[in-house]
Amino acid sequence: MPVPSSHGAQQPLGWRARLGALGSLGEERRRALYLFVRGAGRPVGRNEAADAVGLSRGTAAAHLDRLVDDGVLVATFAKPAGSGGPGSGRPSKFYAPAVQEVVAAVPQRSYELAGELLAAAAERSIAEGEPMAACIAAVGRAAGESLGRAHGSIGAVLEAAGYAPRSSADGGIDLSNCPFHRLSREYRGVVCSLNGAFLNGALTGCGDEQHGIEPVDPDGPGHECCARVVPRP
Repeated sequence: MPVPSSHGAQQPLGWRARLGALGSLGEERRRALYLFVRGAGRPVGRNEAADAVGLSRGTAAAHLDRLVDDGVLVATFAKPAGSGGPGSGRPSKFYAPAVQEVVAAVPQRSYELAGELLAAAAERSIAEGEPMAACIAAVGRAAGESLGRAHGSIGAVLEAAGYAPRSSADGGIDLSNCPFHRLSREYRGVVCSLNGAFLNGALTGCGDEQHGIEPVDPDGPGHECCARVVPRP
């Protein structure tokens, strides 16, 4: 779920992009190149990467560029160290990690988002002495507002966040997937509270005054999530 981070972390890939990235990293040589670049802690050139994993420069370049296309690495251009002045050489291509880790699940889950938000709530509760429940609500709402502003409509938010939205006969939206499924089964009160705050924040962020959030039984027929979007009277 692509949510801007308040801690300056790299933006996570969308669900489909994660699956593509995992497929790309399933190739042994690309995985070795990615791990080398990730571990270098600085942009890496083609020659250095090729030597490190025992590939020809051409083969390494093809795999590095494929990792860029799949969103796993980013490419930049710069003159090699020590070069300068007119005619000193064309800029070389360097690679750096676009993401530090890739996790995907089918159906879509966002356990890392839940973990980040709950950790942020705990940190706020400790630092400011606020009740944990209030911090969960505040952090969840802020994250939802951020996603709502980024996507502009509640439908786009629900798709991006992995809720698998489905229009209902009453003009509402049923959510047939829970991005926090396993956590919600073990810690329903906490996770559903976070989820409700997140969804309400998303409506606020995208300026949607036509809909509200209604709690539902996630064990009921046709539901997996603890909430649905309903039209306001």
